[in-house]
Amino acid sequence: MGQDSTLPPGEGQRLTIGAFATLTHLSVRTLRRYHEAGLLEPRTVDPFSGYRYYDAGQIPVAQVIHRLRELDVPLAEVKSIVETDDPGRRADLAAGHLKRLEDELERTRKAIVALRRLLDPDPADLRVTLRSDPARTVAAISGRVSLSGVIEWYDAAMRRLDEAYPMAERTGPPGGLYDNELFTAGEGRMTVFRPVREPRAEAVELPAVDLAVVVHEGPHDDIDVTYGRLGAWVVEQALAVDGPVHETYLVGPRDTPVAAEWRTEIGWPVFRLTAG
Repeated sequence: MGQDSTLPPGEGQRLTIGAFATLTHLSVRTLRRYHEAGLLEPRTVDPFSGYRYYDAGQIPVAQVIHRLRELDVPLAEVKSIVETDDPGRRADLAAGHLKRLEDELERTRKAIVALRRLLDPDPADLRVTLRSDPARTVAAISGRVSLSGVIEWYDAAMRRLDEAYPMAERTGPPGGLYDNELFTAGEGRMTVFRPVREPRAEAVELPAVDLAVVVHEGPHDDIDVTYGRLGAWVVEQALAVDGPVHETYLVGPRDTPVAAEWRTEIGWPVFRLTAG
């Protein structure tokens, strides 16, 4: 893709800047700008008239530059990509920026999903139930985790539990306990657990607890919105008490890769005068 590569047979005919603009769907002004920036120099420039001439072999180069600029790749980075004659190096340079763009797009997509729910809330989609869970013994792993590392830590802990307790030994969906400090300070204690027939070394006693429960449907992009709405409901009902938030993964990534099918139960600890 380098500008000085040898022309393939049949591609030596000169093209005026107007003809080249037509073939590449780039304006003459854009091509001049690319020339001035050192991104795409004409194959020749007439020393007397100053006319720029291109050849057919430069068409894909011009189109690559155009696409990269549409993606806001910095000029210096575009130049390093198009001037690299090593295909592997060129691919690595382009892939690095594309990955950054994909990450930014994913963050944007998640923010849009959450904002749509916040700006146009549907009261009917918040179905809160009150439930009393008895004390129970489960297989669990606990640790102090940073908020940014929750997903990675959870995946590693669940792999350990899954390896220790095959499917036939499990008696219910996995869950997690998240101390308030994890959210308020960005770091805190977290526990993941699985109900199993006979907990062994990982056995942990979960105390009885009263919970206000809601099920978050779909991907976790906007699960914070569900948390906020449930928390507001609990406060409005004057039921809030301190305690770790409970999550139960009724259907999660370990069950299906289809995020629309995920069902995450969020349980907020509450105070109840009577169990029921």
